[in-house]
Amino acid sequence: MGGVPRLQPVDEDFFTTAPRRRAYVLELPVSPERVWRGLTASNPLWWCRLLSVEHTSPRPFGVGTTRRASVLGVLRMRERFFRWERGRQSFWAESANLPVFRRFAEDYLVEPSAGGCRFTWTFAWEPVVRGGDRVNAAVFGSLVADTRRHFGG
Repeated sequence: MGGVPRLQPVDEDFFTTAPRRRAYVLELPVSPERVWRGLTASNPLWWCRLLSVEHTSPRPFGVGTTRRASVLGVLRMRERFFRWERGRQSFWAESANLPVFRRFAEDYLVEPSAGGCRFTWTFAWEPVVRGGDRVNAAVFGSLVADTRRHFGG
């Protein structure tokens, strides 16, 4: 993605300090392992209609793993994982083809629960310009709805 705007790096503190944050807690009637497999597949989150994601690093995946993501075929980002633990992943967007974010990151937390698992999906971002909150809420809401539908939650 040469000539593409670079975003500023973040760490785990960004999920509590970001100017914009949105966390979704999904109670899913499936095992944590099943959700984790979907998040670590070669084409993670394939069930999300607005999203196309593929890893660009070879297996085994871990801290430093990279991937490409496309939202609606319009916004394209290159992502790098800075946390990869059993049941938890976090990444930041290194670059994007559109200058909409200064910083952007996501955190996936998958925990066992009485009925299956709890998947907490957190988005954190610093926008370049104001006015994108409605669009972000609609996109994030669609991803969450697709995830609930896929796993039966």
